[in-house]
Amino acid sequence: MPDDRAAATSIPEPSAPSPEHRGRLMRWASYASVSAASVMIAAKLAGWIATGSVSVLSTLIDSFLDVGASLVNLIAIHHALQPADHEHRFGHGKAEPLAGLAQAAFIAGSAAFLLIEAGHRLFEPQAIARTDFGIAVIVLSIAITLVLVAFQMYVVRRTGSVAIRADSLHYRSDLLLNLGVLASLVLVRELGWTLADPLLAVLIAGYILRGAWMIGKTALDHLMDRELPDEDRQRIRGIALAHPGVRDLHDLRTRASGTQFFIQLDLEMDGELSLNAAHAIAEEVMERVASAYPKAEVFIHQDPHGIHEPHHKFV
Repeated sequence: MPDDRAAATSIPEPSAPSPEHRGRLMRWASYASVSAASVMIAAKLAGWIATGSVSVLSTLIDSFLDVGASLVNLIAIHHALQPADHEHRFGHGKAEPLAGLAQAAFIAGSAAFLLIEAGHRLFEPQAIARTDFGIAVIVLSIAITLVLVAFQMYVVRRTGSVAIRADSLHYRSDLLLNLGVLASLVLVRELGWTLADPLLAVLIAGYILRGAWMIGKTALDHLMDRELPDEDRQRIRGIALAHPGVRDLHDLRTRASGTQFFIQLDLEMDGELSLNAAHAIAEEVMERVASAYPKAEVFIHQDPHGIHEPHHKFV
């Protein structure tokens, strides 16, 4: 699992594609997610009917929720990619973390249902039939999920999309879920240990809840305008102070909104400079910061150096 703080504030790689191509990648990733979940629902439904396994049922429920979460993603990405307008001057990027919160709710709900069903089977164990068919269904699901996750991670590296990252984390949780189900079916077939089915379902539910927490925390970081990592803030500060016309800076603020980043700072310059000269320096600093962070909008305010005025103590 990736570090949740890094996931909340990550910046797309410098060679990221154009906004149009980025939008196409995000849409294709959401289409692939819905399609993969739909295929797996059909396969797992047949597997559950054939085997009666609560573990297979758990993956079937999860795939139903996958479709719901992926459809939410599809709608959110369509909205997030809309350009800024009169009512939303900073764009619509917050739609992505909102979709992440919805995904966290979907995932937590599936885990709760699974815990209830697994608890019932622990006290009333049931025999599992046609384990070979169930194993084949789970192996197919694992193969589909591996392909989907690989594509999603490619899209995340190229776009930095919060919604696709959350969806990918969900499907990576599914990989472990399916591997656990595969292990339980093998144990039932080879050793006749029927309790392996509900016990592994309980463990899987706990792991799914952890995934829901991470997705929800990442989404909240974006919605609450959490700062970029300290190393990025120090880099921005270094770029600004490297200009010979800059004496100091204060009130550096950063935030993310979907795949878009916003950087705001106050530059301190010689108070004897003309307005045109100060503006030229600010423009040069803005270009340097924007060059280092091509997916960011940079806002700079100019202050005379040495003027004491109230501002935030943090830098």
